[in-house]
Amino acid sequence: MTDLYLNTNLYTIRPEAEGRLKKELKVYDLLESLHIPFTRLDHDVTPTIEACHDIDKLLAINICKNLFLCNAQKTRFYLLMMPGDKKFKTSELGKQINSPRLSFAPAEYMEEYLDITPGSVSVMGLMNDTDNRVELLVDEDVLKEEYFGCHPCINTTSLKLKTTDLTDKILPHIHHTMTVVRLSS
Repeated sequence: MTDLYLNTNLYTIRPEAEGRLKKELKVYDLLESLHIPFTRLDHDVTPTIEACHDIDKLLAINICKNLFLCNAQKTRFYLLMMPGDKKFKTSELGKQINSPRLSFAPAEYMEEYLDITPGSVSVMGLMNDTDNRVELLVDEDVLKEEYFGCHPCINTTSLKLKTTDLTDKILPHIHHTMTVVRLSS
């Protein structure tokens, strides 16, 4: 174990509201309304994918790396889900989506469109993107796994969800689609 504090208890129910942010509770509301089971693990802040390795083991998943990106003009925004162990190459992705010169989007756009802050980037933030300003990009290897891991819009909790629940229930409900991309190892 690293210096990361992990409550090694796994939960399959929403947490008590006290001490939780409204945006996190909104994620549990969505999951419950769609009858989506989940496993929840509470822990210290995990600002990087490297900090998630112990969480991966406890949840028996590979936590996804989630990157919030934009084009050079800051007119197109993307949320990229990819396996945590892959390296991100902007040129490789840019060619696939016809958007050269990708970069990490400024935090103010992340907060405005997804209601999340750096270190808490999650596909669940798309539920706050009611104007569909953010395009979801998913590496094909994420879709090959039965489960994926994400934060409920805050990086002090991690969730284990079925990948098919994301593709078949969550995304249609929040009116988002995804573009599947192929990123090299």
